Amino acid sequence: MNPTSPIRKIYQGMADRGQMFRLFDRHAQRPDRWQNDDSALLAGEWFEIAQPGHDYMLGILPPLWMRAEMFALSEFLTGSVTSVFFRLSIDGCIRYFHGYCDLSDRGSPERMRAAMVERESWPVKAITHEERLEHIWSSTHDDYRGYAGELWLPEHRGKRTVLVYDRGRTVLKLLDDLTNEEIAAKLPVHLRHLPTNVAA
Repeated sequence: MNPTSPIRKIYQGMADRGQMFRLFDRHAQRPDRWQNDDSALLAGEWFEIAQPGHDYMLGILPPLWMRAEMFALSEFLTGSVTSVFFRLSIDGCIRYFHGYCDLSDRGSPERMRAAMVERESWPVKAITHEERLEHIWSSTHDDYRGYAGELWLPEHRGKRTVLVYDRGRTVLKLLDDLTNEEIAAKLPVHLRHLPTNVAA
């Protein structure tokens, strides 16, 4: 997989069908959409889904291929990146996931599967700093998130932005620059106080 596209969990919890479709393209507002190769932006993203969503996607199009625990969609999102759906047994429970894999790298689905199992098998419930930011981006409505444009310094243009409350007013801020307090305010209560790091 492209080294600039690490395998990463982008949403905490199980996405229902509506959330699943929204997460399929959470970068819909990106500048110059479809004019560039967006493979590095999308490849490696994954999240958990409910069984009905998994089964629905299996039925709408003939799969590109099917294996014991996964199938790939025949329609590519961009370049060689397509949706791969997983049915995995983790700690004795059957769970379902969606991920974007770059099929130009033949081993990418297996690496994503391994990453999902490893991540979901952590001994204690936790969420990394990067996962906190990805969850905020995934769960923020399009009206309250976007990309830095021409009014920003050149080095910030194209980076993700979100609206935050700051001393009684709403301001636009780079997602990566959110303070711990701003991150906590944007996360649901059940995620705010989870530890960041997990001992192996």
